Amino acid sequence: MDDIKVLPADQKRRINTLRTIMLVLLPLIFFTRPGLPLPDLSIDVIENLGILLVISGVLGRFWSILYIGNRKNASVMQDGPYSICRHPLYLFSTVAVLGFSLMLGSLLLAVVMTGLTFHVLNDIARKEETFLRAKFGADYDAYAARTPRILPRPRQFTTPRNVTFDVTTLRRNFFDALVFLSLIPLGEMTEYFKEAQAWPTFPLI
Repeated sequence: MDDIKVLPADQKRRINTLRTIMLVLLPLIFFTRPGLPLPDLSIDVIENLGILLVISGVLGRFWSILYIGNRKNASVMQDGPYSICRHPLYLFSTVAVLGFSLMLGSLLLAVVMTGLTFHVLNDIARKEETFLRAKFGADYDAYAARTPRILPRPRQFTTPRNVTFDVTTLRRNFFDALVFLSLIPLGEMTEYFKEAQAWPTFPLI
């Protein structure tokens, strides 16, 4: 298909949408506190699980970037993380958001933040695939038929023995990694100020 009429999804719009969601959720993040009567040990376990998920999300994004490199929209990547889902970057972004929301200690907030993030990224992935189907045709259709969009299918993981990666692309995405990692100190600082009653908060399950 030489004449592609469908354009790739607007990446700036994707970023701005996610930023808007975070701005809308800021009041819930800063002015709510865990409302469930959990023992301190359970709270610590949930918080540590959240930190692990944030780190896993960052590492997963780097893993995905190692494979896709500068080949995005240039070929149908089907190896490594792209063998278990079509949009692993969105998968691991959602994992990181889930981790951050668990650090805040509210089950409802975790459901809302993770659900909204997944919904937006899934919608963006669907729009991106309109372009990919138009560009790659049957190759992408066959890939999509056996590989889920975002929710992974680990049993079909496959990878070649050797993988080459693009240093420039990794460097360009380093800032994104720092943004996700900053969720850890942000969550800790938010918890500290809430416990110190630096501002009024209300309980949220």
